[in-house]
Amino acid sequence: MSEKIKENEQQLQNENEMAEEVADTGVEDAGGAEDVEVRDVELELASALEEVASLKDRMLRLAADSENFKKRMERERIAGLKYAGEQIFREMLPVVDNLERAIGLSGTDAATPEKSSAALLEGVQLTLKSLVNTLEKFEVKPIESVGQPFDPNRQEALTMEASETVPAGHVITEFEKGYYYKDRLLRPARVVVSSGKPAAQQ
Repeated sequence: MSEKIKENEQQLQNENEMAEEVADTGVEDAGGAEDVEVRDVELELASALEEVASLKDRMLRLAADSENFKKRMERERIAGLKYAGEQIFREMLPVVDNLERAIGLSGTDAATPEKSSAALLEGVQLTLKSLVNTLEKFEVKPIESVGQPFDPNRQEALTMEASETVPAGHVITEFEKGYYYKDRLLRPARVVVSSGKPAAQQ
Protein backbone atom coordinates (compact mmCIF):
# COMPACT_ATOMS: atom_id res chain seq x y z
CA MET A 1 0.00 0.00 0.00
CA SER A 2 2.79 2.35 0.87
CA GLU A 3 4.33 1.59 -2.50
CA LYS A 4 1.12 2.67 -4.18
CA ILE A 5 1.18 5.94 -2.26
CA LYS A 6 4.79 6.50 -3.21
CA GLU A 7 3.91 5.88 -6.83
CA ASN A 8 1.08 8.39 -6.70
CA GLU A 9 3.30 10.99 -5.03
CA GLN A 10 5.97 10.46 -7.67
CA GLN A 11 3.41 10.82 -10.48
CA LEU A 12 2.01 13.95 -8.86
CA GLN A 13 5.52 15.40 -8.55
CA ASN A 14 6.22 14.59 -12.23
CA GLU A 15 2.99 16.33 -13.27
CA ASN A 16 3.87 19.41 -11.19
CA GLU A 17 7.30 19.60 -12.79
CA MET A 18 5.76 19.35 -16.25
CA ALA A 19 3.24 22.06 -15.37
CA GLU A 20 6.07 24.33 -14.19
CA GLU A 21 7.99 23.70 -17.40
CA VAL A 22 4.92 24.55 -19.48
CA ALA A 23 4.39 27.71 -17.39
CA ASP A 24 8.03 28.72 -17.90
CA THR A 25 7.72 28.14 -21.62
CA GLY A 26 4.54 30.29 -21.71
CA VAL A 27 6.34 33.14 -19.92
CA GLU A 28 9.21 32.92 -22.38
CA ASP A 29 6.78 32.94 -25.28
CA ALA A 30 4.99 35.99 -23.83
CA GLY A 31 8.34 37.77 -23.55
CA GLY A 32 9.04 37.01 -27.20
CA ALA A 33 5.60 38.38 -28.18
CA GLU A 34 6.35 41.57 -26.27
CA ASP A 35 9.63 41.96 -28.15
CA VAL A 36 7.82 41.52 -31.47
CA GLU A 37 5.16 44.05 -30.44
CA VAL A 38 7.82 46.64 -29.46
CA ARG A 39 9.56 46.12 -32.79
CA ASP A 40 6.23 46.62 -34.65
CA VAL A 41 5.54 49.89 -32.78
CA GLU A 42 9.04 51.13 -33.58
CA LEU A 43 8.54 50.32 -37.28
CA GLU A 44 5.16 52.10 -37.29
CA LEU A 45 6.70 55.14 -35.58
CA ALA A 46 9.56 55.28 -38.11
CA SER A 47 7.06 54.96 -40.98
CA ALA A 48 4.86 57.70 -39.49
CA LEU A 49 7.85 60.03 -39.03
CA GLU A 50 8.89 59.40 -42.63
CA GLU A 51 5.35 60.16 -43.84
CA VAL A 52 5.26 63.37 -41.75
CA ALA A 53 8.60 64.49 -43.27
CA SER A 54 7.27 63.73 -46.78
CA LEU A 55 4.04 65.66 -46.13
CA LYS A 56 5.96 68.58 -44.65
CA ASP A 57 8.21 68.71 -47.74
CA ARG A 58 5.15 68.58 -50.00
CA MET A 59 3.45 71.34 -48.02
CA LEU A 60 6.54 73.56 -48.29
CA ARG A 61 6.67 72.97 -52.06
CA LEU A 62 2.97 73.85 -52.43
CA ALA A 63 3.46 77.00 -50.34
CA ALA A 64 6.42 78.01 -52.53
CA ASP A 65 4.40 77.35 -55.70
CA SER A 66 1.52 79.41 -54.34
CA GLU A 67 3.84 82.30 -53.49
CA ASN A 68 5.43 82.17 -56.95
CA PHE A 69 1.97 82.16 -58.55
CA LYS A 70 0.93 85.23 -56.52
CA LYS A 71 4.11 87.08 -57.53
CA ARG A 72 3.61 86.19 -61.21
CA MET A 73 -0.03 87.35 -61.13
CA GLU A 74 1.01 90.62 -59.46
CA ARG A 75 3.68 91.20 -62.16
CA GLU A 76 1.11 90.52 -64.87
CA ARG A 77 -1.41 92.85 -63.20
CA ILE A 78 1.14 95.69 -63.02
CA ALA A 79 2.15 95.11 -66.65
CA GLY A 80 -1.53 95.04 -67.64
CA LEU A 81 -2.14 98.39 -65.97
CA LYS A 82 1.03 99.89 -67.39
CA TYR A 83 0.19 98.89 -70.97
CA ALA A 84 -3.63 99.03 -70.71
CA GLY A 85 -3.92 101.52 -73.59
CA GLU A 86 -1.64 99.60 -75.97
CA GLN A 87 -4.45 98.11 -78.06
CA ILE A 88 -6.28 101.45 -78.30
CA PHE A 89 -3.15 103.29 -79.44
CA ARG A 90 -2.37 100.56 -81.98
CA GLU A 91 -5.84 101.06 -83.45
CA MET A 92 -5.32 104.84 -83.54
CA LEU A 93 -2.12 104.67 -85.61
CA PRO A 94 -3.97 104.21 -88.95
CA VAL A 95 -5.84 107.46 -88.18
CA VAL A 96 -2.50 109.27 -87.86
CA ASP A 97 -1.35 107.63 -91.13
CA ASN A 98 -4.49 108.83 -92.93
CA LEU A 99 -4.05 112.40 -91.66
CA GLU A 100 -0.43 112.42 -92.81
CA ARG A 101 -1.50 111.15 -96.26
CA ALA A 102 -4.21 113.81 -96.51
CA ILE A 103 -1.72 116.55 -95.64
CA GLY A 104 0.78 115.11 -98.14
CA LEU A 105 -1.81 115.00 -100.95
CA SER A 106 -2.97 118.56 -100.32
CA GLY A 107 0.57 119.89 -100.87
CA THR A 108 1.42 117.95 -104.05
CA ASP A 109 -0.89 119.77 -106.48
CA ALA A 110 -0.45 123.42 -105.58
CA ALA A 111 -1.29 124.54 -109.16
CA THR A 112 -4.97 123.65 -108.67
CA PRO A 113 -6.23 124.74 -105.24
CA GLU A 114 -9.68 123.26 -105.91
CA LYS A 115 -8.22 119.78 -106.42
CA SER A 116 -5.97 120.23 -103.44
CA SER A 117 -8.80 121.24 -101.10
CA ALA A 118 -11.03 118.44 -102.47
CA ALA A 119 -8.28 115.88 -101.82
CA LEU A 120 -7.76 117.28 -98.32
CA LEU A 121 -11.50 117.13 -97.59
CA GLU A 122 -11.73 113.56 -98.84
CA GLY A 123 -8.71 112.56 -96.75
CA VAL A 124 -10.18 114.15 -93.62
CA GLN A 125 -13.53 112.44 -94.22
CA LEU A 126 -11.84 109.04 -94.60
CA THR A 127 -9.81 109.70 -91.47
CA LEU A 128 -12.94 110.62 -89.50
CA LYS A 129 -14.66 107.46 -90.69
CA SER A 130 -11.63 105.39 -89.65
CA LEU A 131 -11.57 107.05 -86.22
CA VAL A 132 -15.31 106.50 -85.67
CA ASN A 133 -14.89 102.82 -86.59
CA THR A 134 -12.01 102.52 -84.12
CA LEU A 135 -14.10 104.09 -81.35
CA GLU A 136 -16.99 101.73 -82.10
CA LYS A 137 -14.60 98.79 -81.88
CA PHE A 138 -13.93 99.81 -78.27
CA GLU A 139 -17.67 100.34 -77.62
CA VAL A 140 -17.49 104.15 -77.65
CA LYS A 141 -20.73 105.32 -79.24
CA PRO A 142 -22.13 108.81 -79.92
CA ILE A 143 -25.31 110.08 -78.28
CA GLU A 144 -28.02 111.02 -80.75
CA SER A 145 -29.21 114.45 -79.61
CA VAL A 146 -30.52 116.61 -82.49
CA GLY A 147 -34.32 116.61 -82.57
CA GLN A 148 -34.50 114.54 -79.35
CA PRO A 149 -36.00 115.76 -76.06
CA PHE A 150 -33.40 117.42 -73.82
CA ASP A 151 -32.06 115.00 -71.17
CA PRO A 152 -29.96 116.62 -68.42
CA ASN A 153 -28.51 113.19 -67.53
CA ARG A 154 -26.64 112.97 -70.83
CA GLN A 155 -26.77 116.48 -72.28
CA GLU A 156 -25.57 119.90 -71.18
CA ALA A 157 -27.58 122.91 -72.40
CA LEU A 158 -25.38 125.81 -73.51
CA THR A 159 -28.27 128.10 -74.39
CA MET A 160 -31.91 128.17 -75.50
CA GLU A 161 -33.11 129.49 -78.83
CA ALA A 162 -36.51 129.96 -80.42
CA SER A 163 -37.25 127.60 -83.29
CA GLU A 164 -40.11 127.37 -85.75
CA THR A 165 -39.51 123.69 -86.50
CA VAL A 166 -38.15 122.16 -83.27
CA PRO A 167 -40.62 121.84 -80.36
CA ALA A 168 -39.80 123.43 -77.00
CA GLY A 169 -37.50 121.36 -74.80
CA HIS A 170 -35.93 119.54 -77.77
CA VAL A 171 -32.35 119.82 -79.03
CA ILE A 172 -31.82 122.12 -82.04
CA THR A 173 -28.10 121.63 -82.64
CA GLU A 174 -25.03 120.08 -81.07
CA PHE A 175 -21.99 122.13 -80.19
CA GLU A 176 -20.13 118.96 -79.13
CA LYS A 177 -21.26 115.36 -79.49
CA GLY A 178 -21.74 113.30 -76.37
CA TYR A 179 -20.40 109.75 -76.06
CA TYR A 180 -21.05 106.59 -74.10
CA TYR A 181 -18.32 104.12 -73.21
CA LYS A 182 -20.17 100.79 -72.95
CA ASP A 183 -23.00 101.70 -70.54
CA ARG A 184 -21.23 104.67 -68.89
CA LEU A 185 -21.46 108.30 -69.95
CA LEU A 186 -18.05 109.28 -71.27
CA ARG A 187 -18.91 112.89 -72.09
CA PRO A 188 -22.26 114.69 -72.12
CA ALA A 189 -23.38 116.34 -75.36
CA ARG A 190 -23.21 120.15 -75.32
CA VAL A 191 -26.35 121.35 -77.06
CA VAL A 192 -28.64 124.24 -77.92
CA VAL A 193 -32.20 123.65 -76.73
CA SER A 194 -35.36 124.98 -78.35
CA SER A 195 -37.52 127.37 -76.37
CA GLY A 196 -40.40 126.93 -78.82
CA LYS A 197 -41.71 129.22 -81.55
CA PRO A 198 -40.72 132.90 -81.55
CA ALA A 199 -42.99 135.12 -79.43
CA ALA A 200 -44.37 136.99 -82.47
CA GLN A 201 -45.70 133.73 -83.99
CA GLN A 202 -47.37 132.38 -80.86
